[in-house]
Parts: sequence; C-alpha cells; structure tokens
Amino acid sequence: MPHRHGTRLGTTSSDRQRRAHRAASPTPRLTRLAACLLGTATLTLPAWSQDQAAPAAAAPAASAAASDKALETVVVTGIRASLESALNAKRQDRGIVDVIKAEDIAKFPDTNLAESLQRVPGVVIDRDAGEGRNITVRGLGADFTRVRINGIEALATTGGTDSSGGANRSRGFDFNVFASELFNTITVRKSSSAEVDEGSLGATVDLQAARPFDFNKRVITASVKARYNDLARETDPRAAFLISDVFLDKRLGVLVSGAYSKRRLFEEGFSTVRWDNGPSSGGWCSPQGTTPANPATTAANCGPAAQGVPRLPASAGASSAYSLASSADNFHPRLPRYGRLTHDQDRLGLTGSVQFKPTDRTLLTFDMLYSKLDATRREDFLEAISFSRTASQGGKPQTSVVEAQYAPNGALQYGVFNGVDIRAESRYDELTTTFRQPSLTLEQELTDHLKLNAKVGRADSKFRNPVQTTVTLDALNVNGYTLDFRNDDRLPVIKYPFDPTVPNGALQIVGVPQVTTGTQPTTVANTTTSEVRIRPQGANNRNDIAHLDLAWEVLPDTLTLKAGYDYKKYSFDTYEFRRINQNDTIFSPAAGSGVLTTMLTNFGRGLSLPAGTPTSWVIPDLNAIAAAYDIYCNCLKSGPAGGPGDFTLSSITNGNARGNNRAVVERDRGGFVQADFEGRVLGLRMQGNVGVRYVVTEQEATGYLATGGGTEVVIGQKYKDWLPALNVSANLTKDLIARFAAAKVMARPQLGNLNPGGTISTTGTLSITTGNPYLKPFRAKTFDGSLEWYFGRNAFIGVGVFQKNIDTYIQSLRTNAPYNQTGLPLSLLPSNFTGEEVFQLTTPINTPGGKLRGIELNYQQPFTFLPSWGRNFGTVLNYTYVKSKITYLVSPTSNATITDDLLNMSPKSWNATLYYDDDTFSARVSASKRSSFLTRVPGQNNNDVEGKNATLNVDASISYKINDRLTVTLEGVNLTNEANDQFISRARNSPVVYHVTGREFLLGASYKF
Repeated sequence: MPHRHGTRLGTTSSDRQRRAHRAASPTPRLTRLAACLLGTATLTLPAWSQDQAAPAAAAPAASAAASDKALETVVVTGIRASLESALNAKRQDRGIVDVIKAEDIAKFPDTNLAESLQRVPGVVIDRDAGEGRNITVRGLGADFTRVRINGIEALATTGGTDSSGGANRSRGFDFNVFASELFNTITVRKSSSAEVDEGSLGATVDLQAARPFDFNKRVITASVKARYNDLARETDPRAAFLISDVFLDKRLGVLVSGAYSKRRLFEEGFSTVRWDNGPSSGGWCSPQGTTPANPATTAANCGPAAQGVPRLPASAGASSAYSLASSADNFHPRLPRYGRLTHDQDRLGLTGSVQFKPTDRTLLTFDMLYSKLDATRREDFLEAISFSRTASQGGKPQTSVVEAQYAPNGALQYGVFNGVDIRAESRYDELTTTFRQPSLTLEQELTDHLKLNAKVGRADSKFRNPVQTTVTLDALNVNGYTLDFRNDDRLPVIKYPFDPTVPNGALQIVGVPQVTTGTQPTTVANTTTSEVRIRPQGANNRNDIAHLDLAWEVLPDTLTLKAGYDYKKYSFDTYEFRRINQNDTIFSPAAGSGVLTTMLTNFGRGLSLPAGTPTSWVIPDLNAIAAAYDIYCNCLKSGPAGGPGDFTLSSITNGNARGNNRAVVERDRGGFVQADFEGRVLGLRMQGNVGVRYVVTEQEATGYLATGGGTEVVIGQKYKDWLPALNVSANLTKDLIARFAAAKVMARPQLGNLNPGGTISTTGTLSITTGNPYLKPFRAKTFDGSLEWYFGRNAFIGVGVFQKNIDTYIQSLRTNAPYNQTGLPLSLLPSNFTGEEVFQLTTPINTPGGKLRGIELNYQQPFTFLPSWGRNFGTVLNYTYVKSKITYLVSPTSNATITDDLLNMSPKSWNATLYYDDDTFSARVSASKRSSFLTRVPGQNNNDVEGKNATLNVDASISYKINDRLTVTLEGVNLTNEANDQFISRARNSPVVYHVTGREFLLGASYKF
C-alpha cells in the first residue's frame, strides 16, 4: 500500500538519502516526485539495510530512471504487500517492534483492532460480547499498556458485562470503541526508548490513521458489508469510505474517512457468580434433631416460626446429606443460572486530516478523530439466589439439602434442595462512549542538521450508562430444586419444581406489604423480595498533551542528539447513582397495573443443552413495570422516604454508590535526552539509541468517606522517576540482525486503587472496598534480546527473549469478617442488618513483585520455492512462552504469602496464518490460541484463584478482485463458536461463566473510484 516518505512524514529514510534527493532535484516538483518514487520502492522492493547495495536485479530499474526512460515498477498488492511493508518497518526500526499494515486503503484483515493485534507475537486479547476489548502484552494486562492515536496518548472506555469487568474505570484501553477501518498502521513497541513517554510495563501501541500525503494523489474508496450472526440470526450492515486529495501543487492535502457498523447478537450460556463452600453465608438449614440446630430459632422451621420453611424430618439420609454439604472442603455454585444477553451495538467513526507544506522544510498536520459507540444490552436469567445469601436475606440457612454428591476435588456433582428462592432477573443497559481527539503537529527543519517537532492535542473519552435497571420476578422457598453436573461440568441439568413458562404462576412480583398503621417496613424479615435496581453511571477520561523536541544531526548519518519536553494533564472522574432505598425493594403491584411479564423463548440454539433444561421462561416486562411504578421519576411515589415506594436517587450520600464517585488528576512533566547512532564497529553495521527520561508525577485523588454521609477527601502525592533506556542492533550479516534493549520503566497505579474514600455494598455480595491514594507506581527493569534472519523477500525467522524484573507491584488484599469487627458504625447499614453479616473487605497495597521471563518465536515466509500456483501460498507463525511468579499477600491481618502467576498472563500463546495471494484472488485462515490465565489471586469466596480457560479462535477470509476498482470479500469470524469459559479454583476448575456468541459471516465489496 502507499506509505509516507521522508522524516517529516514518518518513514525511516536516512538524512543522507533526503539530502541527496534535494541536491539532485532542486525544484519542489522534482523533489516531491523523487519522494513519491522512493516511497513506492520501499514497499515493492526487497528490504535490505539502508547502507547496503541493492541486489543486482534492481539495477536495470535504477539505470532506467537515470536515463529518463519510462519507469516501470512491479507493485505488490494484497496480503503480501501488507506483510512486506510491515516487515520492512520492523527491520528498519531502532527498537524492538512489531507492525501491522492494512492490506489496502481502510481495510484491516480483521473486523476489530484488538483481533488484529492478537496476531502480534506476545499479544493476546480479552473479549466482551464475543469481540476483542482489551489486550495483554507479554503477560502484562491492559493497565500496563499505553495506547497512542496519531501520536497522542489516549484512553477509551466502555461498559462491558459484569463478568468481563463491567464499566471500565481503569487505565486499560477498550479497542472495541473504534472501527478497524479508521486506521492503516498499528505499531507495538515492546522495548522502551527515552523519547517515548513513560507509563508502560508491557508495550506502547501506536494507532495511525491515514493522512493525505500518504497517497499524494486523489483517492476515493468505499466498502459495504453485510454481517450475519448464526446464533442471533440477524443480518447487519457495515460500511466505510475514504476520500483524499492534494492541492496547490501538492502542498495542501485533505483527507476524510468514516466507518459505520451495526452488530446485533445473542450471548447465551450458564453462569454461577462464583462458587462457595458449605459453611458460607451462615450454612445450610439442618434437619430436625441435629445438634446444634442451624439456624437456632426454632426446632421445626428453618428460621422464625412465622416464616413457615420446615426443616427436613430427622433421618440418616438427611443427616448425611447435611453433613456432607456443610464441609468446608465441598463447594457449590452461588447463583446457578442459565441466561441470555442481547447486545445491540452501533459504531460510528470519522477521521479528518489536513496537511500543509508551505515550504520544503515545514509540514503542518491537523488530525481529528471522532468515534461513537451506542449500545443496549439486555440480560435475562433464570436463577437460584438462596445459595449466596444470609439468614436475614432468606438465603442459605433456610435451604435444606435433600441429596448431595460431591467430586473428590470438592465440586458439587448433584444436589436436590428444599426452601430455594428462584428468580427471573432482567437487566437493561443503555451505553454510549463518545471519543474526540484533535491534534496539531509541526515538523520544521530549522537547518539541514537541526529539526524541531512540536505537538499539542487532546484525547477526550466520555462513557455514559444513563439507564442501568434491573427488575425481578421471584418464587420463594420452593422444594425439589435439582442441580446436576454429572454429565457436563459446564452445562448442568437444572430442574425446577414448577413450570417456569406459566404467566402469573410461581414466578411473580413479590412486594413488601404496605401497612396502613404503624411503621412501614422497608423489607420482609428473613426474605429477599422482588427488586427494582436503578444505577445510572458514567466516566470521563481526558488527556491534554504538549510535546516539543529538537534533533541535531551532529555527524551526518552517524550521530543525532535529541532533547525534548512533555507535559500531560490527565483527568479522570466517575459517578454513579442508586436508589436511596438501598435494599431496592418495591411494593406489590397496584390494582389495575396490567400484565407485567413477558416471555423469553428459543434459548440455547448455540449450546448442546442437556435434556430437560428450560429453553423458555417468564421474565419481567421492564417497560410495563417502569410505567406501572413510574420508576424513573426520581421521586417518592408512595410510603415513607427510603421505603419500597421511594424511587429517589442519591449518589455521594449513598453507601452503595459512593465508591464509584471519585476522581484523579495527574500532571506529568517529563524531559529526555537521547542519542541516535548509526555506523560500523568491527565491520558490523550498528544502529540504536541511548538516553534517559526524567518525569515528575503529581497526583491528586478525590473520594468520599462513609462518615458524615459522604465526606469529601482530597489527597495528593508526588514522585519522581529516572528512566534510562538503551536500544542497539547489529547487522551480523546483510540479512541477520541482533538486537538488545534495556530500560527502567514505570506504570502508574490503577485508578480505582487510588480512591481515598470507600464504599459499602449491602446488596448482592456484601462488601467493603477502600482505596489507597499513597500507592507508588509499578516499577520494573526490562531486558530484551532478539536475533532476526531476513532470509528472503518477505521471509523472516526471529527469536526473542525478554525479562522484566518487577520491583513494585500492587495487589488488592481481600478478607472476610463480620461487619461488627470492622470498626464502622451500624448506622451505615440498612435497618434489617444486625452487624453479624460477613462482609468481604478489600484494600490495595504495594508488594515486592517478582520476575517475568519469556521467549518469542517468529516465522514468516511466502512459498515461492513451490512450483506453479503453489508459489502464491505463504504462512505467518509465532509462539510465545511467558513465565512469572508474583508474591501475593493472603490477608491484611497476617504476613502469610502465596506465590502464583501474574494476573492476566497466559503462559503459552500462538498464532498461525496460512494465506494464498495471486493479486486477483486472496484467501487466508488464521488461528489464535491463548492458554488459561488467572484474573484474581487469592480468589474470592474461600477459593485460591479465579481465571479464564484456554481459547482457540479461528477466522478466515477470501477476496476476489474483479478488476482494478472492484473487489468482493467473504469473511468468517469465530468459526468454532469458541466459548467464554471463566473458572474458579485451580483444583476444581468450577465454571463461573460459560457463554457463546455464535459464528459471524461477512459478505461485502469495496470500490475504488
């Protein structure tokens, strides 16, 4: 594909070449012509070192150019062109990088940027709704990777499902905000240099949008596609365009591009919201005659006599089942459920670029990027809620174990239970992310040997979740609920002792009775009634940056000294509202409310569901319930303030919402000096850079304490870092390059961990979370080495090794304790709480860290050695192995530690692509494998770890060029319908989420005008 030429426009051509062109072509028109022709040669000829002679086969072309004869260039297009261009960029860079190039204008080989990045060695992705969202580079997760768009550091955030991390309020970049068609180059910088600003332990990812001088001529192209999902059985549009032209004798260029896509899909499967052991949540209800009785309130009932939940009669079988289920070594799912998530996404992206070259020494570039992701998500579950709730919530101490079987590792295999609360839960979200980024760049040659570069810009991301509403139908204390994992540990048989498809049957709105005299209760004692949860929220991220550097060529083509200054102001804030009724209860429906339920049907088309699993069930009709109760009025509808009829929202004063009201402002000032060198040592061509960056970070974190109903706290801190960096490469032969890099690096703490306030959650999982605004950054020393053999045109074998000595790490400590042992006042709890409830306590601290080591293997080759049509085949293969052990503290109340894998690190990953490309017909099939990895250590709910199991994603595409203007394409994504398989406990590998999203097929065409 066309690509930029000259230092001003971003290529790696040497200053000697540029000066030679200027001397040979004194007029501006000839200068631009030479630049254009050399840019073509860089793409189409084999890559060799800049100071080495070209192969003899290139001589006729050079001779023809010298004699002013018509110049004929063999232009490589399609897959081979993108691979060759990317490989040349990798070869010529002074550091250790990997590059992805678009095959053609506004056309990446994947439908998502994250999915393109997973082809890079050492890069693996995490998905949300079946689409790549975040990346992990060499075992280091999204919080450790910086992303720059057109040279400006950016942070784009979205709202995912709870199981995929929910709303992004951290430093990780959500790649699903952007259409892949907006960019034509991705560079993953794995080694550090002083001139690249700090903030990454893993990598710096540069996304580059197209600019008009990339083409230097009029270009108009458009593409349209139809996307079909075989699970949702929906067909959606996807379209893109690019218009670019140059004016004023090619001194002014204007480019506009855009992309739009719609995506509707189902996400279906089984989930548990973790597993817990027998004694958790107060333990099971014991049979009659058991000593001591649990709960101890009455001999005949599981709780107060008025509750009417009878104990099992005394028998040897009942006692045996109770004893087995009560063992601390035996675990059960907390909320076993089947469910469907319905996703509807609209994504619009626009780019604009204006480049102006008033003189041959001056280039001004203005870039603008806009993206908007609009989405709705509906989550519908049929679940048992008793197993994760306490006696005051009508939970586990009211549930009797009729039968129980456990595997030797402690996992529940089969169970029959009485006194189980069943719920049909529906949640609806409206989600919007709006991203804007303007930037202005000046590249000025002050003299032949002195250059100035300046850049200012802003990256602004706004996430809004104005509607997040959950409504429920409930059936209390049913007998004969069955859960059977014996034939499938991911898709169990669940049997309900009633027909879940009957409207106004067992599943109904269970409201709090409204009293006419006395005090109106907020809840029903020892019961979880139906709920209406309303939780609007949002987050803002803004980066304002200014950059200035000077580059002085001290010795032409040998030594260049650089010095620069960077200023960045990063602002983050987040908010959330919830009902002041922190139990989220409601009254029973008023007379004449009408039908408040609807039906979910045809569940499980993409799953091999066991016989007897419900594929339809009654669910709440959110719109009907919203109208009947007027839930969005933000007002008191009936009863006392804070009661079931109060739909008033509060924020900072709300104990359940307070923790998501916080802000961080960072001002980072950094300067660097760096020497770029190039020359021969002992006959070997060597190049590289050495330098140091000094950065001062000033942080100001704002949060709210529980005391005083939300007391604002602002805490600041300041720290400094010296960050030296070295990159050096040596051409051992013409085609064999050895590289070495070393640096000190740092990454700032996760935003949520800096919160000086805290939050108390009294619904769902009972938890208390506090931050630590005095956290120091992650710091590490990194070492990289590689050997790269470019043994033919577009052919490459590489071996890389790396080590990161992580000196400081940040870990969230978790422990469980009764609320009355925390020192917090009982006034912060709802009225029906006693203080004996066990809460999960979480706080972050700095810990020593550990070492991370790894190796990368790369192989890329077109099969030109094959005869006939076989010459058009080729392959790209890579494999990465990473090993890291981190020391984790177990509890804030002890010095006990455990050593385990770094979070988000897959020890093994590989990618394989087989392609065919004859410049008319192109095809490829790609597979990407990621081994299992951990997401939390220690795990929650008495478990050692939490994580995700291995995935293998297979994609394919074919395209046919009908003529030079029209190309048709067919693509297949997620051809194996790979599951999102999350687990808890290394020994049991118990399912937390097992969801599929279906296969996707895209048929389309692109046209060049």
